[in-house]
Amino acid sequence: FTVGDSNGWTFQVNYTQWASSQTFRVGDILVFPYTSIHDVREVSQADYDSCDGSNAVTTYATASPIRVTLSRPGAHWFLCGIPGHCAAGMRVPINV
Repeated sequence: FTVGDSNGWTFQVNYTQWASSQTFRVGDILVFPYTSIHDVREVSQADYDSCDGSNAVTTYATASPIRVTLSRPGAHWFLCGIPGHCAAGMRVPINV
C-alpha cells in the first residue's frame, strides 16, 4: 500500500480517511514515498495522539521510499517525527 496513494507522505493529506478506506493484513507492506525531509516513526497511541515521536517504538529514517511490513495484528500508529510535521497532519493510524 502506498500511504496517501499518489500524494505520498507529505502535508495536507487526510491519512485517517485514506487508512479507513483500506483493508490491511499481516504481511502487507506500507510504502511511504516522500520528496522532502521526513521520517516515519511507529509510536504508541498516546504519543500518536500528542504528536510525540521522541519515544518511538521504531524509527524508519532511510531514503525514500520507506517500506514498513505490518508484522502483527492490531493497531499501529505512525507519524513523521520532524518537529511540526505531525501537527501539520503527517500521521496515520493503521488497523491490521
